[in-house]
Amino acid sequence: MADSPLLVKSKAFALDIIRVCNEIKQSKRESVLTNQLIRSGTSIGANIREAFYAHGRADFIAKLQIALKECSESEYWLELLIESGYYNDDTILNRCIEIKRILISSINTAKEKSQK
Repeated sequence: MADSPLLVKSKAFALDIIRVCNEIKQSKRESVLTNQLIRSGTSIGANIREAFYAHGRADFIAKLQIALKECSESEYWLELLIESGYYNDDTILNRCIEIKRILISSINTAKEKSQK
């Protein structure tokens, strides 16, 4: 489990989200969007970690789907921060999209396996 690329990427993403939000709060005095982003951005990895301890395939899929929803929400907050000029580096947005793609693929694979 510890070497799962999804776990590693989501934890690194959460740490970067915390850093970015703290930077924006200090430099731009913006807290409404960043508070939302911290919640959703750190929740992705938490739900992925929960999925690895699921009570079965259905629970595993459900936890990954929650992580996907949080990832999509994070993507929205990042878009708002970037497009409003509060943050100028879209690297973190691209990492969010990458995690979203991995989650979609993982969910689809798990669903296919559960139908066999």
